[in-house]
Amino acid sequence: MHSIDKLLLENKAWASEKKADDPEYFERLSHLQTPEFLWIGCSDSRVPANEITGTQPGEIFVHRNIANMVIHTDVNLLSVLEYAVAHLKVKHVIICGHYGCGGIKAAMTNHDYKQVLNMWLRNIKDVYRHHRAELDAIGDMELRADRLTELNVQEQVMHLAKTSIIQRAWQQEQRPKLHGWVYGLKDGLIKPVFEMDANTKMDPLYIYDDL
Repeated sequence: MHSIDKLLLENKAWASEKKADDPEYFERLSHLQTPEFLWIGCSDSRVPANEITGTQPGEIFVHRNIANMVIHTDVNLLSVLEYAVAHLKVKHVIICGHYGCGGIKAAMTNHDYKQVLNMWLRNIKDVYRHHRAELDAIGDMELRADRLTELNVQEQVMHLAKTSIIQRAWQQEQRPKLHGWVYGLKDGLIKPVFEMDANTKMDPLYIYDDL
């Protein structure tokens, strides 16, 4: 059996099992989307947001890209953020990276990954540049990558706070709280590394005064 056919077969089995356990499951789900959380995670297939947090469909709104980046020219990310914050009224936005991230490791090299990936990874290189002294002092390359993963999550949370989307919600409704987490592939545990809320002080250069 071709692998793509196996996916469709597994889907039928999963749907049948769900309906057998709860006949109203899909009818109820079709009318329900009231998540409290927006998850911005890595596209890595080993980090499924629902599964590692034990949440059910409808409980967590998800966006994923390589290395869980918040880039201010990424209309895809910003449209998800706008919808989650302004319309779904989420209370928490989570940036979740993971140790062993291929994007992080790639950004630490000088290899040419061709134009599109080079442009994307350059944003991670900028994080490295801001924290060069700390990172260069870590001799073990795996530990250095782990620390860059944590610092990258922190930087992406701060990028969220620089958006008018977040600042408007903070000013008007004192939400959402921003969280930076890192998931461990080796133990399955999430490590909180950074957070910000409406009362967090930030550089005035980035604060909008006419929202």
